Amino acid sequence: MKFNTENMEWPTFLDEYEKLVFRMTTPRVMIDNASCSNATLVMIDSARKHGILLEAVQVLTDLNLSIKKAYVSCDGRWFMDVFHVTDLDGNKLTDKSVISYIEQSLGAIHYASSKSYNGLTALELTGTDRIGLLSEVFAVLSDLQCNVVEAKVWTHNGRIASLIYIKESQSGSQIEDSQKIDRIEARLKSVLKGDNDIRSAKTSVSLAVTHTERRLHQMMFADRDYERKPVLWTSNDTPIVSVSNCLEKGYSVVNIQCKDRTKLLFDVVCTLTDMQYVVFHATINSAGDRAYLEFFIRHTDGSPISSEAEKQRVILCLQAGIVRRASEGVRLELCTGDKQGLLADVTRTFRENGVNVTRAEISTTGDSALNIFYITDVRGNPVDSEIIESVRQKIGWSNLKVKELPLINHQKRDRDEPAVGVGGAMLLSLGSIFRRNLYNLGLIKSFS
Repeated sequence: MKFNTENMEWPTFLDEYEKLVFRMTTPRVMIDNASCSNATLVMIDSARKHGILLEAVQVLTDLNLSIKKAYVSCDGRWFMDVFHVTDLDGNKLTDKSVISYIEQSLGAIHYASSKSYNGLTALELTGTDRIGLLSEVFAVLSDLQCNVVEAKVWTHNGRIASLIYIKESQSGSQIEDSQKIDRIEARLKSVLKGDNDIRSAKTSVSLAVTHTERRLHQMMFADRDYERKPVLWTSNDTPIVSVSNCLEKGYSVVNIQCKDRTKLLFDVVCTLTDMQYVVFHATINSAGDRAYLEFFIRHTDGSPISSEAEKQRVILCLQAGIVRRASEGVRLELCTGDKQGLLADVTRTFRENGVNVTRAEISTTGDSALNIFYITDVRGNPVDSEIIESVRQKIGWSNLKVKELPLINHQKRDRDEPAVGVGGAMLLSLGSIFRRNLYNLGLIKSFS
């Protein structure tokens, strides 16, 4: 199945040359369910441009797909990407509407736009994290008659970044009053600064459309969270990152070993892209609950990593990019009717019980709210069950429920032998092309 540009309706203002250029630059997409017994193969051929790999991975991760394996190879000005994907239960993709959406989205990634937040005002907040900070933020918004429609909050190394989409509580319209916007910014900045913020807390209001999680990575990267030491030590599973140079071919080689999880590849590629590196070749694999990633990269100016200081910065930034999403703690889900001040009330209850929110995802649909919180105690340890039950009692037993952290299903193992048939032959052919490219570059000793 391929993204078809042959029968599409062309705008009348396009001449034949422009149509030819469009066809040449439009990624060719094929989805194969025959070659592998336990994963769907998504194959993309596209013209090379900075950020194209991230855009492709973003489409797949936004669908909550698990990327079990991936191969990326660049031949001159052309990229070939192969992704082995499943749903979060480890099953191949069979829903035709999902497959069609992937084809259309990947086929148009050169021209794709992010999720629309029309009619909403976006708040970007960064500052020093502390117990009860979210409670204060949502209390300010409630007091200023702002309704939170959607939000995501990340914390890492004592810093917090949040992207909050709001509207007027009474009218439900976008906030355009410049004086009110100034009041929102001033009060939130005061809350973020607290009493002893050693850095300048940042608040900004934007009407621009953006990809929320990509923007959160950019905000924390700009805030230099990777330079800080962990305030709360909650895990011994620090990603192992190494960087070496293949000088004869002009590449830097990045190897990563870490715990596997959903959206891992997106977080890594996002970090490399934001640091202005281009991925020319890559292999991604998983075994059990571990992930192994290797990237051959250059800076956008064509040069490899040239100093020990730059190498160490890449290592720190990649570790931060992986860890900042991997929140520890108990996952709570709040499903209830939406109302003015709901988030302020819930987060105040957390604060009063000594519960720390390490990550949050807020969403509303119509009159219903679905809010997800990852919580620890003040030291970063699991919250005592009695405290959780006390919080649930105050918020509502049926509204607030304890959920297990989502895990990637690794029960279905990959097999070395592809299924017999045309699809299997195609998989072998793609694998041979990828290995041949690496062999021609001198990056492997043989491609047999």
